[in-house]
Amino acid sequence: MRNRLTAFILAGMILGVITGFAANLWVGGDKQLAKDVAGYFHLLADIFLHLIKMIIAPLVFSTLVAGIAHMGDSAALGRIGGRALAWFIVASLFSLTLGLIFVNFFAPGEGLNLVRSGAASGVNTDALNFRDFILHVFPTSMVGAMADNSILQIVVFSLFVGVALTAIGDKGKPIVSLIESMVELMLQVTGYVMRVAPFAVFGALAATITTEGPGVLVTFGELVGEFYLSLLALWLLLCAAGAVFLGRRMVKLIQYVREPLLIAFSTASSEAAYPKMLEQLDRFGVPRRIYSFVLPLGYSFNLDGSMMYSTFATIFIAQAYGIDLPIATQITILLVLMVTSKGIAAVPRASLVVVAATLGQFDLPVEGIAFILAVDHFMDMGRTATNVLGNAIATSVITKWEGMLEVEEPEYVPHPKAPSRTPAHGRAGLELAADMVDDDHRR
Repeated sequence: MRNRLTAFILAGMILGVITGFAANLWVGGDKQLAKDVAGYFHLLADIFLHLIKMIIAPLVFSTLVAGIAHMGDSAALGRIGGRALAWFIVASLFSLTLGLIFVNFFAPGEGLNLVRSGAASGVNTDALNFRDFILHVFPTSMVGAMADNSILQIVVFSLFVGVALTAIGDKGKPIVSLIESMVELMLQVTGYVMRVAPFAVFGALAATITTEGPGVLVTFGELVGEFYLSLLALWLLLCAAGAVFLGRRMVKLIQYVREPLLIAFSTASSEAAYPKMLEQLDRFGVPRRIYSFVLPLGYSFNLDGSMMYSTFATIFIAQAYGIDLPIATQITILLVLMVTSKGIAAVPRASLVVVAATLGQFDLPVEGIAFILAVDHFMDMGRTATNVLGNAIATSVITKWEGMLEVEEPEYVPHPKAPSRTPAHGRAGLELAADMVDDDHRR
């Protein structure tokens, strides 16, 4: 079933590109018709993303509360959180620095000779305010946080609930049992939703190629190609860092997370890959109490691909306008991005917002954002997949630090007459029953 899903997603990607190319030829130069046709293609992706958003809040809440409730003590929670944040900070710094190195090495903006006009960028940077971001972390309503799918707010509320359940002991056992049942329910629903993924992949790519046409990749081929080479270098660095801690199992981890990576790449949505990532990390041997806590934090604070894009795009725009930035200024830009990028999780089209705000802060041409908008979707696909990979490695490494990484679940080969089994019910279905018995031993 798992291999079939990967094959279906790959087939959806190929068919999406072919169908989009054919539709682009059919509509000719009629932009309005292309937009209308693409809208119907993208309906498949929109339905999938709506279903994903439907399950994200209860899935994060239930898995995180159950994980904390079985963690045993607040000291373990603080230790894991501290190690996670330390990894996120170091990974962020390397991602930003690597982007700065590669954009200076390739210099994709040199020779474009764009003229500064003072036109508006079309990107709203009002949402990027560090004070407001800090305040936004703390919810005023649990219902409101879940309705808005505000991951950070859900994490904060879940932390309070999980720690409180641990504190009240036996009195909280009925609630813990209820939440455990909710986890199993949401994993089952997730299994149903993931069956729509290949159709969403097909629709998203077909819609993009229909409106933009394959020519857009040729026109901006140098910029996109050099950015992807930079991402490849970041992937190698992340995998090497993971291999230091995971050894040969790093290869196994890549095999396990290939489906979430494909989903993230083709839909340009980290949320779309989140449910499948939970399942695959579980199969890899990461206990639920770890991935249910670290992964939501990573989705807010560990966006390696987005941060590389931020430095790459900022310096590229300066190059395109012929502005020579001293190395000291570039390092200052990197440090500013190190701080501002931590508040981008809840901001729509977040990376562009960060780039626009940084350009304005250093008196660089903000209208340069419009130049890369045409290919931003294709670059977004790569940086989203990188974000997902970075969080998978971070979660696995932190589990190894804790000495809790288990042997991966063996491949399930059903008997021909046996009923089918939902992939979500592997180690995940058994772990909660065993958590209370051997939690102290594992820790």
